[in-house]
Amino acid sequence: MSTTRYDESSIRVLKGLEPVRQRPAMYTRTDNPLHIVQEVIDNAADEALAGFARTLTVTLLEDGGIQVEDDGRGIPVGLHPEENAPVVELVFTRLHAGGKFDKLNGGAYAFSGGLHGVGVSVTNALSRRLEVLVWRDGQANEIVFADGELEQPLAQTGTVAKRKTGTRVRVWPDPKYFDSPQIPLAQLTHILHSKAVLLEGVTVELVQQKTGQRQQWCYQDGLRGYLQEEMEGVELLVPLFEGRQYAPQDDDNFSPGEGAHWVVAWTLDSGITRESYVNLIPTSAGGTHESGLRDGLYQAVRSFAELHSLIPKGVKLQAEDVFARASFVLSAKVLDPQFQGQIKEKLNSRDAVRLVSGYVRNALELHLHANVDQGRKLAEVAVRQAQARTRSAQKVEKRKSSGVAVLPGKLTDCESHDLENSELFLVEGDSAGGSAKMGRDKEFQAILPLRGKVLNAWEVDRDRLFANQEIHDISVAVGVDPHDAQSEPDLSGLRYGRICILSDADVDGSHIQVLLLTLFFRHFPKLIEAGHVYVARPPLFRVDVPAAGKRPARKIYCLDQGELDATLEKLRNEGIRNESWSISRFKGLGEMSAEQLWDTTMNPDTRRLLPVHWGEDGLDGTHAMFTMLMGKGEASARRAWLEEKGNLADLDV
Repeated sequence: MSTTRYDESSIRVLKGLEPVRQRPAMYTRTDNPLHIVQEVIDNAADEALAGFARTLTVTLLEDGGIQVEDDGRGIPVGLHPEENAPVVELVFTRLHAGGKFDKLNGGAYAFSGGLHGVGVSVTNALSRRLEVLVWRDGQANEIVFADGELEQPLAQTGTVAKRKTGTRVRVWPDPKYFDSPQIPLAQLTHILHSKAVLLEGVTVELVQQKTGQRQQWCYQDGLRGYLQEEMEGVELLVPLFEGRQYAPQDDDNFSPGEGAHWVVAWTLDSGITRESYVNLIPTSAGGTHESGLRDGLYQAVRSFAELHSLIPKGVKLQAEDVFARASFVLSAKVLDPQFQGQIKEKLNSRDAVRLVSGYVRNALELHLHANVDQGRKLAEVAVRQAQARTRSAQKVEKRKSSGVAVLPGKLTDCESHDLENSELFLVEGDSAGGSAKMGRDKEFQAILPLRGKVLNAWEVDRDRLFANQEIHDISVAVGVDPHDAQSEPDLSGLRYGRICILSDADVDGSHIQVLLLTLFFRHFPKLIEAGHVYVARPPLFRVDVPAAGKRPARKIYCLDQGELDATLEKLRNEGIRNESWSISRFKGLGEMSAEQLWDTTMNPDTRRLLPVHWGEDGLDGTHAMFTMLMGKGEASARRAWLEEKGNLADLDV
């Protein structure tokens, strides 16, 4: 029996930048210091994006330090009205301090990549030393930090000409926080090159003190020049398609200035160059703005092809048929970007899909109708791609159709049988099943509604499984027979690449999830092992936010109480009047309209789909846990487990 004491003194409160040093991987990449330096570069680039800086210089110092200098306005050095400390000190020592929260009414950075306010404070936390020199209002001011703590308070070090403004930050990353202390030069060069491309007319420079090498970029023709450079020597199907559009002041759907600039090239091969940015932040994992570009290109080409009767009978175009051969550079401007994680690799803002898609579709439709020969070429290539995909799917379908099982009558099947794209949603209740059928994309999404709670199949023999109608229907719809973890089942009959459990976001819905996961783990484990089983995550709350400043009225969906609390706190930080919003709680999926269910839970671009894997303890550990939770003779073990873990339950769900 453990004698470890657990009382009030056991709780430790991390203050200042200590959380970053304790768990650096939560805040940045730890393979090398590039990302913490990039936070400083992004701040300088934001000054250029706002129109105040014309040069940005990064210098690799001989002693391993990195210097970033810009000629922007300079970080404010006066005392903060509430914190009674110099603003420049707060920016580098407080996790949630910055000029990027003020998005409304002409804030310092209406459009910026910064959102969380933890950027350069993380840089400081993970550095041995950090020096900041600010030129502002005819004065030079310096402040120095060591190991994240203030070493030399802000002090005036001299005077400069009134017209000289800007900021110089010198950083010496602490090697103990990183796998390698070396900044990958190729990646740094690519980032700076990209900044120059995105900031037309701004000069970006990289200097290496040790070798004396100096590289400088300044693009007057921006994205087009960059993509032309990347595509040099590659045969294009049609000339480059470039466009840019931003929302005007009186736009009903988006905030003024939101929009995108894009350049697209179609080639004979698959996409060669694909780069996207949000407010100058590179999004290497893509996101909703790329989804919007894909959808806009597809809608425009399909509309053109249908108008000119270019699609043969029986051929159905999909977005990937148009997008597969596209190379692109995309730069989106989003007022309040929502990123996946602090390292901002992927954009999650749902509105970005509609924003980019609408602008791209309109521009490409006009372009194709003005250049009909180009439109015909693109349509013909997309049709050939669709025909090749259909032939491949038909081969698979012929092999599958030899079975004798009759599909369940309540299964609403999809048109595609391509395992890579097809999905089956196991939906709780006929009411929700009806909304899912109306809201789905019938091309690749199938719906199987389930009545009530599925049988607890943990201790049911395999030869008795099909006595239960729901389990029988699931097995036949999926196309795989029940099996155990040691066998090698025939998965050639599998009809869907993704099997998605879709239940209410409440306690009953969680119970249904557990029962279905029990069924798959016990009797269809190879489907989990092969990565075919998922849990869909519908929202529990909807927040209706009124129009405020530059932001139009909007709807924000939240998965649970914790996400709702975080959303409300964020709205207050944005300056939205407290409780001017209204909160709706979904009692179940059946309450959602087809459009809401599609937008929040079924749309591949905006949904949150959780892949199912073994637990941390592997197959054996997961089996033991299920036995304890679902076994009929395990009541005492369950009670002991609940007494130990009960305080972790969320009673607000």
